[in-house]
Order: sequence, then C-alpha cells, then structure tokens
Amino acid sequence: MAKSKTINVKGTEIIILSDGNKYEFISLTGIARHWDAERSDYILQNWLRNRSTIEFVGLWEQFNNPNFNSIEFDGI
Repeated sequence: MAKSKTINVKGTEIIILSDGNKYEFISLTGIARHWDAERSDYILQNWLRNRSTIEFVGLWEQFNNPNFNSIEFDGI
C-alpha cells in the first residue's frame, strides 16, 4: 500500500507518495497548482508537449524499462 506525506513549497501543499520500499513519487499536479491553481491541467499539458520533457521521458524509459520500444517511441 502506498504511503503519502505532504510538503509545503511556497504556500502550496505537494503530495509525495512512497511505495514503502525505495521509491517516492512527487505529485506533478501539486507542482502545477503552485503556478495556476485553476488551470493546473493546462500547465501539465504544455509541460508534456515540451521537447525536453519528451526527451527526458524517453531516456528514463531506456534506463528503467527493459521492454521499452525505442522505435515506437520515435513516433512521439
């Protein structure tokens, strides 16, 4: 079961989930709410379309996903 905790960053609460072992996951939605609480979805959409973000996701997958298909990813 995932455990959660919150941190406060410049007045915005951000959730951090832990798998109970060695991984923690920070809420991107919480970070986006810091910039625009009403349109955090828009902030995330733009971030996911950013070339640097796509390149980062591709590298992360190469290092962490043994089933990663780089040929299919090239289409993104």
